[in-house]
Amino acid sequence: MQDSKIVNYIKDVLENIPKDWLNLTTHRLDIYNEALAKTQFLEQFETLYKSGNSKTSSLNILPTAYDYIRLGHPLSCVLEWTISNLHQLQPEQVISFSSQTTPILAILRKNLLDNKNTQILYTDELPESFDAEVVKGVYGYNFELKKVENIHSISKFDGSVIFIAGNGNIKTIELNPNVDFYINLYSELGSVILIHGEHNDSYISEIQHVRRRETIAMTPANCVIALKTLAEQTSINTQKSNYETNKTSVLNSIKAFTGTTSKPLVGSSGLSVQYAIMMGLIHDALENHEGKAIKFIVPTNCYGGTNDQARRVAACLNNVDVVDLEVDGDNNMVTSLETVLVKIANEDAIPYIIAEIPTNPRVEVPDLEALKATLNKTRKTATGATAIDPVFILDQTFCPNIQFLSEREILSTVRSISYASGSKFPSGGKCTAGYCVGNQKVDALMEKIELHLNLCDNEATALQYEILAKQMPSMNQRISDAYINTREFVNFIHQTLPEAKINFVSEELAQQGFTPSVFSLDLPTKGNSPEEREAYKRQLNHKLINLMITEIPNESKYCVSYGQLKGCYWTIPATSTQGTTKEGDKDYIARVALSPDMDLERHTDVFLEFTKGIKKS
Repeated sequence: MQDSKIVNYIKDVLENIPKDWLNLTTHRLDIYNEALAKTQFLEQFETLYKSGNSKTSSLNILPTAYDYIRLGHPLSCVLEWTISNLHQLQPEQVISFSSQTTPILAILRKNLLDNKNTQILYTDELPESFDAEVVKGVYGYNFELKKVENIHSISKFDGSVIFIAGNGNIKTIELNPNVDFYINLYSELGSVILIHGEHNDSYISEIQHVRRRETIAMTPANCVIALKTLAEQTSINTQKSNYETNKTSVLNSIKAFTGTTSKPLVGSSGLSVQYAIMMGLIHDALENHEGKAIKFIVPTNCYGGTNDQARRVAACLNNVDVVDLEVDGDNNMVTSLETVLVKIANEDAIPYIIAEIPTNPRVEVPDLEALKATLNKTRKTATGATAIDPVFILDQTFCPNIQFLSEREILSTVRSISYASGSKFPSGGKCTAGYCVGNQKVDALMEKIELHLNLCDNEATALQYEILAKQMPSMNQRISDAYINTREFVNFIHQTLPEAKINFVSEELAQQGFTPSVFSLDLPTKGNSPEEREAYKRQLNHKLINLMITEIPNESKYCVSYGQLKGCYWTIPATSTQGTTKEGDKDYIARVALSPDMDLERHTDVFLEFTKGIKKS
C-alpha cells in the first residue's frame, strides 16, 4: 500500500516538475541555507508528500537541495528519497551518481584510509570502464574481485562487501544482510548506491564528498528518466540525440578557441576533468619516473574544490604531496614559483603546477614573459643531474578565450595543459561540464588523462554535449559583451566610491585579450583595530549583496558562478568558492560577475543608493 502511494505521488510530481529543476545548475539560491542544504529540501518535500500536494507552485518554493548540482539537486534528492522509501532505508543511505565506477572508488578510498578489506562481487559484468589493475596500481586501492552466481550466495566477509547489479530496470531489490553496499548500474544514466546497515553510516558523508569533488550526481535530465522508469516499471528509455554530431561540434569549437590541434577531453564537470588530469599525471609519473616523489604545486587561496581535491589525492598516496604556492596580494606568482621549483628540483621530485590565470578572486595576471622564462628554465638536482621539467596545468575559466597553448604563444614551449569549467562561459551556466586541452608536448600525458576520465566514467553526458554544441559558437562574443558591461560598472564604482579597492584587469591587459567579466570589490572600512575594520567590511559586503538581490531580484543573484547568459552574480569567495581553503588565505571580499544581457543602469542606480548609505553612517 505504501509503495503504491509513493509511486503515484512521484507520477504526479513528474507531471508538475518546476522547469528550473531541469534547467538551472544552481536551484533557488535566494532561499539557500548552506547549513541545512542536505536536509531542508527533503523535510519539506516529505511534508508535501504526506499532504498529497504535488502542485508546481508548491514544489517551486522548496529550498535549495545540496549545492551546485555536483553534490545533489532537487531531482537527485527526489530519486534517492523514492528509492530509499521503497527499500525501508533513510534517504541519506541512497546516493545517485552520473558515473558508474566512481561510487566503487569512493568506498575503496575510505577503506584504504581506514585500512579495511573490501570485496567487490558481481553477477553479470563490472562497469565497462572499471580497470582493476589501474585502480590498484595508480589509485593505491586494495580489493578482492569475485563473480558470484546470485545475491543469495554471498557469505559473510571480514570487511566491506560491495555488490554490483547490472544494467537492469530501476526497481526494488532484495537486501542481503551480508552486503554492505549495493551499486545498481543504469545504462547511460549512471548509478545508484544503497548503503546497508547502521554500521556503515560513517560512509555516507565520505561517499557524498567524493561525488562533490571527483564527479557529479546523476544529472537532472537523467533523474527524470530514472524516476519515470521506476514509477512506470518500464525499461530505461533515453532520448535519441545527435551525440556524435554534437560531440564533434564541441571538440572543434574547443580547438578553435584554444588554438590547439590535439584531441580535447570533455568531462561531466570541471572537477571531473581536474581529477582525471591529476590521476593521469600520477599514472605517467609511476611509469616513467618510478620511485620519485610527486609534487602538486597549488595556489594557497585558489578555488576550494581544487585545493581540497589535490589534498584528497595526496592523502591516499605516499609519494604525492601538495606544495603551497603564494600568488596574490604582495606575493608574485613567478617569484613564488621559482622558489618552489628550485626546491623541488633539488629533491629530484616531479613538479606539477596548478594555477589560475587570471587568479580568483583577485583577477591578477602575472608577468607572462617572466612566467614563460621560469617554466622553461633548466634546473639541477642536488647531485647535479638535470631535474624533471614541470607540467603547467592552467585553469583559465575566467578567460577561456585566451590561446595560451597555441603555437608561438606563452605556454607553447613548456609542457602545458589548460582546462576550464564549461558551466561558466562555454555553456552560459546551463550545465556543469568541463574540458581540457594540451599543447603538442603533452600528447602522451593526454592519453593517460583520457584513460582516467574514462575509468572514472566522467565523460560529459549526451545532453551536456548538446548544450555545449548550442552555446559554444557564441562564447567569444558573449565574453566580449560581458566585459564591456563589467568595465563600465567598474569605472562607475571608481567614480562614485573611489576609496574602494577594485581588483580587475588593466586596460593594457584587456587589449592583450584578457577580458574577464568578474571583479572583486574590497569595500572601504572603519574601526579602531584590524579586527573591527575587518568585521565592518564583512558586514558591508553582506549589506551590498543583500541590497542588490533585493532591489533587482530578477537579475542579481547570490551565486558563485559567472559566464552566465543573463543577470549579475554576487558572492563572497571565503564563504563559497574558498570553502576548504585555510582560513588565513581566504578572501572576505565581494566578487561580482556580470553577463552580456543585464540592466546595467539599474545596477549602477542601486549601487549609488548603497554609497549614499555608507556616507550617512
